[in-house]
Amino acid sequence: MSNKNQSLLKEIKNSGILRLILNEPKNKNALSKKMISNLKEAILLASSDNLVKVIIIAANGNVYSAGHDLKEITEARSHKDGGNLYFRDLFNSCSDLMKLIVECPKPIIAEVNGVATAAGCQLVASCDLAISSEHSRFATPGVNIGLFCSTPMVALSRSVSKKDAMKMLLIGDMINAKEARRISLINDFVSEKELTKSVMDLAEKISKKSATIVSIGKEAFYKQSELNLFDAYEYTSRIMTENTLNENAKEGINAFLEKRKPNWEDI
Repeated sequence: MSNKNQSLLKEIKNSGILRLILNEPKNKNALSKKMISNLKEAILLASSDNLVKVIIIAANGNVYSAGHDLKEITEARSHKDGGNLYFRDLFNSCSDLMKLIVECPKPIIAEVNGVATAAGCQLVASCDLAISSEHSRFATPGVNIGLFCSTPMVALSRSVSKKDAMKMLLIGDMINAKEARRISLINDFVSEKELTKSVMDLAEKISKKSATIVSIGKEAFYKQSELNLFDAYEYTSRIMTENTLNENAKEGINAFLEKRKPNWEDI
């Protein structure tokens, strides 16, 4: 593991699972410019690392992430332009992080143990999968302090229904893990004691699949979701054709027919 004084810790498991751990609990693991930069760098490196099969984003402390650092935002108001350039850079950088999570060829799982609010909730919604502890809570409370969660709504509204997203955005109240699962903000919740093991079990199952095929599937999932029905079928039919021609598809089908485990080329 990296130095424990670092704001973002990194662990790589033998199975190809990279754990990124937000490590600023005293600052509620805020998505400061530094934290955003560290996450972007780590995900970019992992994207091109053949040893990495799955990425987990976890956090130390009882707050997963409280979102943007409001102290940073307040300090930036003293700039000559009132903070305009700083704010634009901050929100663009955070948006780039969320897009990077979606574009990353490796599946990314949020391991949430505690409170995830505003851009912290956005981080959870942006990940491909999310598992939380049973006592975790979620909110997009910007409306309560005069800063509507407009960028978090992008990821939120693509994970849950419009009505559920608008309720969270307009009211700003906390929802518990049970409600988060009901609206599909998270996949499931477990006890705090079981959380890391449950996430690791999920990651290890994914890591045993062909990394090439998982990457093809993840990219196709997000691209087709933005298309109309006819364009989505046209696009995915082309992807299925390309996928079928891949050597891993040939091996997987042969293994299934021969009742044996496949020997993926990319593991």
